[in-house]
Amino acid sequence: MTTTNVTPKTHFFALKELPAWKTLEEHYQKIRNLHMRSLFTEDPQRGERLSAEGAGIYLDYSKNRITDETIQLLVKLAGECGFRERIDSLFLGKKINVTEVRAVLHIALRAPKGEKIIVDGLDVAPEVHAVLDRMAVFAEQVRSGQWRGYSGHPIRNVINIGIGGSDLGPVMAYEALKHYSKRDMTFRFVSNVDGTDFEEATRDLNPEETLFIISSKTFTTIETMTNAHTAREWTLKALHHKESIARHFVSVSTNAQEVSKFGIDTANMFGFWDWVGGRYSMDSAIGLSTMIAIGPDNFHSMLSGFHEMDEHFRTAPFEKNLPVLLGLISLWYNNFFGAQTVAVLPYNQYLKRFPAYLQQLTMESNGKHVTLDGVNVDYDTGPVYWGEPGTNGQHSFYQLIHQGTRLIPCDFIGFCQTLNPIGSHHDLLMANLFAQTEALAFGKTEDEVRAEGTPDWLVPHRVFEGNRPSNTILAERLTPETLGKLVALYEHSVFTQGAIWRIDSFDQWGVELGKMLAKRIIPELESGTEPQLKHDSSTNALIRRYRRLKS
Repeated sequence: MTTTNVTPKTHFFALKELPAWKTLEEHYQKIRNLHMRSLFTEDPQRGERLSAEGAGIYLDYSKNRITDETIQLLVKLAGECGFRERIDSLFLGKKINVTEVRAVLHIALRAPKGEKIIVDGLDVAPEVHAVLDRMAVFAEQVRSGQWRGYSGHPIRNVINIGIGGSDLGPVMAYEALKHYSKRDMTFRFVSNVDGTDFEEATRDLNPEETLFIISSKTFTTIETMTNAHTAREWTLKALHHKESIARHFVSVSTNAQEVSKFGIDTANMFGFWDWVGGRYSMDSAIGLSTMIAIGPDNFHSMLSGFHEMDEHFRTAPFEKNLPVLLGLISLWYNNFFGAQTVAVLPYNQYLKRFPAYLQQLTMESNGKHVTLDGVNVDYDTGPVYWGEPGTNGQHSFYQLIHQGTRLIPCDFIGFCQTLNPIGSHHDLLMANLFAQTEALAFGKTEDEVRAEGTPDWLVPHRVFEGNRPSNTILAERLTPETLGKLVALYEHSVFTQGAIWRIDSFDQWGVELGKMLAKRIIPELESGTEPQLKHDSSTNALIRRYRRLKS
């Protein structure tokens, strides 16, 4: 892969003026009221035909309000948007993050050894693998007990301190792969600047046996560094010597000066690059806690899963390309049906943090209101992603999905084999998954309700209109490799949507304003004398009330 240091020209187009978009608008008017009951009745092979498989992941997208023509038109739209060119630019390391003039090369983090990835004339692949090799050595030292704390105790507790992608990725991966983790070690994650987060993470731990991983590229992120300094004080209170910091703290950062100033040996600083966005960094050094938990071999298996899905996305034709299909179908509901949210419903308890991880991946990426050239969009972007694991959600919000007034497309995720075979639990779990997608699609008619002997007055309450769309994603079992595939599947689905909306999916300027204002307010809260407040009347009143009551 080669590239230059010149920012690529963006592919400018007026999305709603494209022929495929206009044809899709006409097509939507024709099929908007079609019911899935009739679509399946008229096409008995629909369930087998509207499916795709790649990288060991099976996608059933037949339970959607689409026809073959819908997919053809969406694929045509992708072509008219120059999407193939955008994919090539991503994999060639061109600076497609136009507002920060950066390449977007999370795909380089999982490229196998020997593959060349050239950015600005340099092959970055050897650097990536050098960091991975250093991580592996350190992880094995901690796991084996060779790495000792300051007083000679082996490390039994690892706490990752970060925020955003430096937290959501590692905590999701740890929970997802807990089955493979070193069970005689404790792993915890601190992100919230609320002191409660740190207190609850450390209150039952022995500082002599605790290692902190401080994950901050700049080593200046205010929430992370506030927690890091609290961790430092907590450690010193027990161990008394500043030299102990070097045995109980390592960093994932690129700021050697600040890392050293903190007391961390820069030999234990694991770096990454400006072409790795935070929400795309769980397979970089940000994943150090993951590697310690599951071991280097399992971590490399996860990277292999990422890479396999990357290659599927790069090479498969759009009509059989899993990330492209997911992205196009999501766009179909967002921009034509006006659906504002997508529910992600993993039927696996290990994936309980997967929806939270996807919230940042999807909404920080595509929550944008201007195009690449800074023009306000005249269409919706970035639906809200949310969800909980099944079957818990069935006893809370599924009511709204089934019988509410809002259209909520759903992604169901399941596995054919369980990691914990206990009686009939897994069959019951998967029966619920399949039943929910069936019920959402076909519902229950008034006649069917009456045929059950339901009194007339109760009939309206028990009717399910159906026609509620869903995708079903199936894999054999949840392994480190499978997790990599699932994350990459959604990474590239997000990119698909953003490329067609012609927005920059890889910057996040929306998080900056609140941070800037918070820095201004902090001294106003901490001042010993009444500060002169120059905010709006609401903010001023809130600050005054807080100051009055906090003591």
